[in-house]
Amino acid sequence: MSDFVLTAYNGAILGPIAKGLGWIMNGIYNFFNLLGINNIAVSIILLTVIIYMALFPFTYRQQKFSMLSMKMRPELTAIQNKYKGKRDQQSMMAMQEETQVLYDKYGISPSGSCIQLIIQMPIFFALYRVFYNIPAYLQSVKDIFTNLVNGITNTAGWQTTMQNLYTQQKLNVAADFVNTTDPTALKNFCIDVTYKLSESGWNDLRAAFPDLTDVITATQGKLADINYFGVLNLSDTVWNIITASAKIGAVGIIICAVLLPVVSYATQMINIKLMPSASQGDQMGRSMKIMNLIMPLLSFVIAFTVPVGLTIYWITGSVTRIVQQFLLNRHFNKMDLDDIIAKNKEKADRKREKRGIKREQLIAAGQISTRRATLSERAAMADPVKQEEMEIQETERRNAPAGSMTAKANMVWEFNHKGKDTSEKREG
Repeated sequence: MSDFVLTAYNGAILGPIAKGLGWIMNGIYNFFNLLGINNIAVSIILLTVIIYMALFPFTYRQQKFSMLSMKMRPELTAIQNKYKGKRDQQSMMAMQEETQVLYDKYGISPSGSCIQLIIQMPIFFALYRVFYNIPAYLQSVKDIFTNLVNGITNTAGWQTTMQNLYTQQKLNVAADFVNTTDPTALKNFCIDVTYKLSESGWNDLRAAFPDLTDVITATQGKLADINYFGVLNLSDTVWNIITASAKIGAVGIIICAVLLPVVSYATQMINIKLMPSASQGDQMGRSMKIMNLIMPLLSFVIAFTVPVGLTIYWITGSVTRIVQQFLLNRHFNKMDLDDIIAKNKEKADRKREKRGIKREQLIAAGQISTRRATLSERAAMADPVKQEEMEIQETERRNAPAGSMTAKANMVWEFNHKGKDTSEKREG
């Protein structure tokens, strides 16, 4: 086993998520390793399927939301047209109330389609950290470097040699061999650098440490067996692979690297085509159409700049969603939406009934407060001390915190008195 511990990402939010996903991926890798399959790409694919299966309840809810939204759209448009151009408070409140009743009727929430995206984003960024530095999360991969790192650190002048190699390779990792004295940190730097080396980098490493040629070659061979998807390094970016391969004329590797963003774009387009889409005649429909064009193109561009392992995750996720979407479409085609709406309408009626009870309780509380205030006024007329206490209570009542029961009762009291004052003026 290794006698050093690699550094993992320690962000407050993504750090624990990355470690949790890394722990699951490490278990998957060890399971396949027992079966004689020791390739990280296979673990990434299975991990992706597990993640999207776990997210399936949210996917189902989102698709159901989309189907009901399309059926609700004409009624929502009618409400918007009814209050179009009206900006007074009463009209705005009435529009809001009618819109809420409509959402209750169809049993959906305006934010319902955002839940899956909110969950997926931190997972995506956490996986970026895992795939970027796989040995920090997979014990078996870390163990591959043990003999090499021990051999390097036992070589005289190794820190300066590794610093020069690191500078020459221009690796996108943090390493400072010269100004660091912590042995654990130095070994971490060694593994971070060697894990990111290209083919030419491994040759430079052999030239820098000729006495370790056999160990270097053995480590490179083991890493090639587990850390490659075909001819592509899982932790390297497509762009780096293309530029490095262009220098040595490796056209086949360049073609394989370019295919990843292309496949990512194609699978996302297929998934979008299968998803239920709203009518393109309204503003929301047009916005969705634009988003459906932009997102696959954005993924195509991003796929050049993130680790290959993350692009494989992206592609596997799209393929998994295609299968899920196909099954969901068959399910929703058999579903009676009118029956669902009828059940939701019953729930909506119960919600409105509860809101009505609360409103009646509020009005009753206001009436009680008003009645008590009237009695206090009469008592204060005959007693100066009570009059002073009443004034203090009146000040506290008027300065009640916003949103409190007292503040709400004040609103009812003022409304009742305003109506009373108006009627008295008419009688006069």
